[in-house]
Amino acid sequence: MMSKKSPQLRFEGFTDDWEERKLGDEVRIVMGQSPNSENYTDDPNDYILVQGNADMKNGRVFPRVWTTQVTKQAEKDDLILSVRAPVGDIGKTAYDVVIGRGVAAIKGNEFIFQNLGKMKSDGYWTRYSTGSTFESINSTDIKEAIISVPTIEEQNKIGSFFKQLDDTIALHQRKLDLLKEQKKGYLQKMFPKNGAKVPELRFEGFTDDWEERKLNENVENIGTGRSSFKAGLEYSEQTPYEVLGSTSVISYSDSFDHSGNFVLTARVGANAGNLYKHSGNVKISDNTVYIQSKNLEFIFYLLIKYDLKKLAFGTGQPLIKASELKNLKLFSPKTFGEQQKIGSFFKQLDETIALHQRKLDLLKEQKKGFLQKMFV
Repeated sequence: MMSKKSPQLRFEGFTDDWEERKLGDEVRIVMGQSPNSENYTDDPNDYILVQGNADMKNGRVFPRVWTTQVTKQAEKDDLILSVRAPVGDIGKTAYDVVIGRGVAAIKGNEFIFQNLGKMKSDGYWTRYSTGSTFESINSTDIKEAIISVPTIEEQNKIGSFFKQLDDTIALHQRKLDLLKEQKKGYLQKMFPKNGAKVPELRFEGFTDDWEERKLNENVENIGTGRSSFKAGLEYSEQTPYEVLGSTSVISYSDSFDHSGNFVLTARVGANAGNLYKHSGNVKISDNTVYIQSKNLEFIFYLLIKYDLKKLAFGTGQPLIKASELKNLKLFSPKTFGEQQKIGSFFKQLDETIALHQRKLDLLKEQKKGFLQKMFV
């Protein structure tokens, strides 16, 4: 079977077939060599050490460990390829760095960088590590890797296109990270700190001290689900009611046992203390603790701020009891109006975060599509 010689999508003016080449004939490759561990430091004035995937984040070297010993080096703008599990992860360095034996440095352009990223996502390197007890690739594997390349002019066009796309993705990632950090900050400032009766930051017009109350005095009901249901049913006219499990909707039913607004968490297991919210006519499974409240948003974010995982106990599987939740003492505003304001604020912030997450996910999916269509 003949290999494909040109991509599905090309820039105007380029029609020549792409050529198959060995990666080692196109770029210079330097295999890493680890310094002695006694020379590792946490001093940013020393040499940045890149040992593997842990030292890269979002396709960029992220300084984490330093060394006083220089072994093998990569220069600024070199590509860094992970040669040990997870094999094939690729990043760039904005610094001169020392490279350990878990990585290799590649002197390649943006086209090569994107091509190596596609090879990783396509599972190219798995052929070298299948059946191995320790997943790794060596110098020969890298140098002998076959890539298809066009002219330098077309490489540059493709590289520039993907660099711009990556820059846009990075910008959206930074915006998303900033929003998440802002949310953390607001959670700290808009709920009272330990020992305080008022928060640091309040909406205008509210000045009264917050009151400490048991959670069951602030909500309609707290309990554990007891609903019987058939697992795995999908939504239909015959089964329109959702069955709520410990982390999400797990089935549908022809009847419901509860009606209202709910904050829910797993009763037992690793998800005990992780919260989600849901409203409607529902059934609730027996591994799920629920808090029913008319003021859903405020209670949800109040409990997020408290961090219910602190309430989970048990030497084996973490456990949360409805009886413990009922007696949990928390500070809350005296007025329903202030509670509503706070809940609405965080709900809107979460919706903004979700919108940015969707935009970011869409950009990443678009990039995957372009990689498949613009490379051979």
